Amino acid sequence: MSITFDFLAVLAQWPLLVKGVAWTLGLTAVSAIIGVVVGIGCAWSRVYGATWLKCLAGIYVEMIRNTPFIVQLFFIFFGLPAAGVRLTPETASIIAMVVNLGAYATEIIRAGIEATPKGQIEAAKSLALSARQIFVRVVLPPALKKVWPALVSQIIIVMMGSAVCGQISTEELSYAANLIQSRNFRAFEAFIIATAIYLMLSVSVRKLLNWFGPKFLWGR
Repeated sequence: MSITFDFLAVLAQWPLLVKGVAWTLGLTAVSAIIGVVVGIGCAWSRVYGATWLKCLAGIYVEMIRNTPFIVQLFFIFFGLPAAGVRLTPETASIIAMVVNLGAYATEIIRAGIEATPKGQIEAAKSLALSARQIFVRVVLPPALKKVWPALVSQIIIVMMGSAVCGQISTEELSYAANLIQSRNFRAFEAFIIATAIYLMLSVSVRKLLNWFGPKFLWGR
């Protein structure tokens, strides 16, 4: 029995693929920006915050890092409505991705903050800089520089995890591939093409972020 492949049948549905890529990139961009901000805030809390704040941040980090992303997503989308909070699939996906990335980013950024030389902080204090100025100008930029490769990798992992969001009808790339194969029964071709697109997205986003960090976050 011969097997024939028809990739053109899948590529003919290119508007769905383009829409899926757009949603994947959009979800990643929003969750990356907000998630890193959450990570910075929680990392500060774990290093410099009051005891109760350290405990809250610690509970959040441990709870998210030790539960599957799909469970977090389903809790937000299917569980919260029981408490009267109804969200669209897209909103639930963004919240889940932000919450997930924020927890991992917290520990990554905390490692960078704790690696800041004490003498550098003491020198900043001797210049009469406020605690906020010291953190924003002296501690955070070199901390991000140290951990940026790990942070970029985590953002890529979250982008790959966005494929799970298709389970709640978010129209990202895996949802588009699944929809295409349900129409023409070309599952092999649909998911081979989706795999290739995910690979290209991963490489491209990684290169973009590795350019963005030195360019805008801590200078050359």
